[in-house]
Amino acid sequence: MILILRSGATQEQIDHVIEHVEALGFAAHLSQGTHRTIVGIIGDEERLRHAPLKAIAGVADVLPVLPPYKLASREAHPQDSLVDVSGVAVGDGHLAMIAGPCSVEEPDRMDRIAEAVRASGANIFRGGAFKPRTSPYAFQGLGEDGLKILQQVGKKHAMPVVTEVTDPRNVAMVAEYADMLQIGARNMQNFVLLTEVGKSQRPVLLKRGMSATVNDLLMSAEYVLSQGNPRVILCERGVKGFDNATRNLFDVASVALVQQLSHLPIIVDPSHATGRPELIPACARAGLAAGADGVHVEVHDCPEVAKSDGPQALLPAQYDELMGQLRGVAELLNKKLPDSQLSRT
Repeated sequence: MILILRSGATQEQIDHVIEHVEALGFAAHLSQGTHRTIVGIIGDEERLRHAPLKAIAGVADVLPVLPPYKLASREAHPQDSLVDVSGVAVGDGHLAMIAGPCSVEEPDRMDRIAEAVRASGANIFRGGAFKPRTSPYAFQGLGEDGLKILQQVGKKHAMPVVTEVTDPRNVAMVAEYADMLQIGARNMQNFVLLTEVGKSQRPVLLKRGMSATVNDLLMSAEYVLSQGNPRVILCERGVKGFDNATRNLFDVASVALVQQLSHLPIIVDPSHATGRPELIPACARAGLAAGADGVHVEVHDCPEVAKSDGPQALLPAQYDELMGQLRGVAELLNKKLPDSQLSRT
C-alpha cells in the first residue's frame, strides 16, 4: 500500500506517518520527490484494508497495490479457472452455451425447447422458476414446481440446468434441483444471498448488476469465493445507459477487462443486454470475439405466448443459425465448442 502525503507536509508529519505505520507492525519506505513525498508500506496489505490511514495528519491519499478482490484476482490465481458444471467444462478454452426460455413454463414446451437447443449445440439449459420482477403483478415464476420441471427436462436431454435463486431462504431448495445457481442483476449485491450461495458449493453464475462497475462485480464474486466455493462464472448482461434504443448498454469491453483482472470465466448475455432479437447474433459474436467463455441466450418456440421476456427471445431456428456462426468464431479462437450434446448420456 502507498501513502501519498500532502504537498508541503512537514518533517514532523512525515515522521509521525512513519511511526504510525511501524506501530502497526509494518515497514515504511520513504521516497521524497521535488513536489511529493510517498511512503510505501511493506507487509500484508489485507491487514490494512480497513485501517483509517487517510485520517493521519499529512496524508493526502491511500493507494492499494493489490485489488480488494483478493481471491478473484489474477495475483491470487494467475491461471484461468476451469469450472465444472455437472460434466460441462467452462473456462480455459471451454465454452458454456446456455440457452432456454426466460421462465420455466409447461413441461411439453420446455421439452421441445430443450430438445431444439441441445441439437443446435447448447450444453446448459436455463429457465427461471423464481422471477424477480419490477412489478408485483407480473408473473413471478412457478416456484418449486418449476424447479421440478426444469430438472426433469434437463435429465431427459442430458443437460445440466441453471436457474436463478432470489432468496437466501430458498438456496438449499434450489440447489437440490439445479446444477448451477444464478444470481441475477438485481441481486448482485445482495451479500446475504451471495454468502448463502457460496456455502452451497454449487457452481454460481453471477450476473453484473444494472449499475455495477467491474470492480463491484468482482467484489460480489469475492463473497462467494470467500465461502470456499471456487466455482464462479461471471456474466456481462449490459448496464444502464442513457440511450433507450436498446434495453441496456452492452459493455463488451468488460469481457477483456475482467480477463485481465481475474482468473474467473466470464460469459455474455446479449438477450438482456439488447432486449432486441435482431441484435443478439451480432452481440453474441462480438462477445465471443472479445474472449468470452460462453454465450447466454433466451430461446422460446412461441415468444408471443411466453410468460416473460418473449420479445427478446430467439426462435429455435434462429438459435441454430446463431450457433453455426459462433462455431466459426470459436474455431478461429481455438475455443472448444462441441458440435452437439447428442453424445452425452
